[in-house]
Amino acid sequence: MTSLFRRVLGAEFESLPPQLRALHEGSATWKGEATITRGRNPIAHLCAWATRLPPARERVPTAVEFVAEGGGETWRRDFGGAAMVSRYRERHGQLRERLGAVEFVFALGVSDGEILWATRHVRLFGVIPLPASWFAQVRCREREHAGRYEFLVEAALPLIGPLIRYEGWLVRA
Repeated sequence: MTSLFRRVLGAEFESLPPQLRALHEGSATWKGEATITRGRNPIAHLCAWATRLPPARERVPTAVEFVAEGGGETWRRDFGGAAMVSRYRERHGQLRERLGAVEFVFALGVSDGEILWATRHVRLFGVIPLPASWFAQVRCREREHAGRYEFLVEAALPLIGPLIRYEGWLVRA
């Protein structure tokens, strides 16, 4: 079966650097480290709880188990003992992520060898649509640098400010 990211990105998948292609080709475990910064607004804490985001930490050992199953993927992240699990699937050429009580729909693109995620739709409990404009500052970048896979995820909301920023690197375990 064709990998999830290969289906979503289509022909652009072949233009990715080797570490990005390898990470998105199927089931595997990758390890590295991450730095996590969390927003200070009390509403940001509530949003982080609802989506099960990890606590703030510097250079925390990180492991991600990627499990391809049923045409989708489950990502089991471990940020120094803090678990964060997402379920991904493809629909209409877009990537859907279920993270806690929230479902995100992302358009993925490739630019200069990087995968860029842009939020298109968000639903609470999978059924209640939330204004897409609230999530314009939720984005992700994946790239290869110095032979390693690198990630950067940022999320902020209007009037609330930053929710989380986590960045780091992974190599195949």
